[in-house]
Amino acid sequence: MRKFAFIIHPLDARRDVARKYPFAKYLPERTIEWFIKHRDPMVVAHVHGICSKTSEQIEGRLIACPLTPRQMLALPLEFVYHRLEQCGQLAIEEGAGILGLGAFTSVVGDGGITLASRLQNIAVTTGNSYTVATAIQGAVRAGEMMGHLLGKSLVAVVGATGSIGATCAEILSRQAAGIHLIGRDTTRLEKTAARIQPGAAGPVRIFTDVAQGLKDAEIVITVTSAVDAVIQPQHIRRGAVVCDVARPRDVSARVARERNDVLVIEGGVVQVPGSMSLPKPGKPGEQFSFGFPPGTAYACMSETMMLALEGRFENFSLGKEVTVAQVDETVQMADRHGFTLTGFRSFERSVPDAEIARIRANAQAEPAVSLPAQTVQSAKQP
Repeated sequence: MRKFAFIIHPLDARRDVARKYPFAKYLPERTIEWFIKHRDPMVVAHVHGICSKTSEQIEGRLIACPLTPRQMLALPLEFVYHRLEQCGQLAIEEGAGILGLGAFTSVVGDGGITLASRLQNIAVTTGNSYTVATAIQGAVRAGEMMGHLLGKSLVAVVGATGSIGATCAEILSRQAAGIHLIGRDTTRLEKTAARIQPGAAGPVRIFTDVAQGLKDAEIVITVTSAVDAVIQPQHIRRGAVVCDVARPRDVSARVARERNDVLVIEGGVVQVPGSMSLPKPGKPGEQFSFGFPPGTAYACMSETMMLALEGRFENFSLGKEVTVAQVDETVQMADRHGFTLTGFRSFERSVPDAEIARIRANAQAEPAVSLPAQTVQSAKQP
């Protein structure tokens, strides 16, 4: 049976590490990070029960890389590469033909290119192509749930001059009533707009100011390379949907606390075909959980699974570029094998339909939600 492997890592030092080492919940985060820095990668779950509509079956391994996002950004790049290479070697030992990079492991360095060159006996993908596909699908579906049909909505893309942002804008422009491209470089924005406009259903405008570009947008996709948040509570119109594809996040955590009239999602939750289970090795009856409903997975993990089902043990989504053709291809693979968008997540948790209904009601309620009187310019531009 074909096998895949997928790298995960702790997003929160105390919360996530304590699942494996309970004493960690009593320690300072820096102490926990020092501890896990000296641990080797490990297999934390076997993946069984994946069965395509074509009847093809695969199994996989979840491999934990013991580094937090902060460590991946702060530690020497060569050290991080070494840890990821250890994960890859472990995947090879487990018989996997392709390795997927999850969360910050797909962001660090050059987006998997160097890692793929060092791992000669296994293919590598970041999963970014299907991540973009589900981000677009999720933003459109969430927009509909908030009362915004794509053909009648103004869409803004923050970070529109980057490869992923430009691809999102190009695909959405096929149907959107209008597109706002937001970025730092006017010349690059103009070139992107000129490329997109001939195939766009509506006008394409450019902005270098986040607040101006977002103020009328009903649907927003943001995917910058900024280290700090670029979207603050006062930037977003009432009732808007914001899909944050960036890592680190582009949307400030303040939005979740202060704006109960906007919906922030981080892409889609994907229903995996079959009856996926995640038993922990050596622990009969115990299942691994990364906080999603049973039988569902991240889009990047799903791309890895799809490539394994196809028998395509080849490097796929690598580097910082994602093309329209790659995105369309992953959608076709998803349809062929039965992967479907089933829900949303926000700030690492699932967002139920009832919560979306409450947000929509808040957006429609009067009086308006109180907002800061003055616009505060973000320290980082997209």
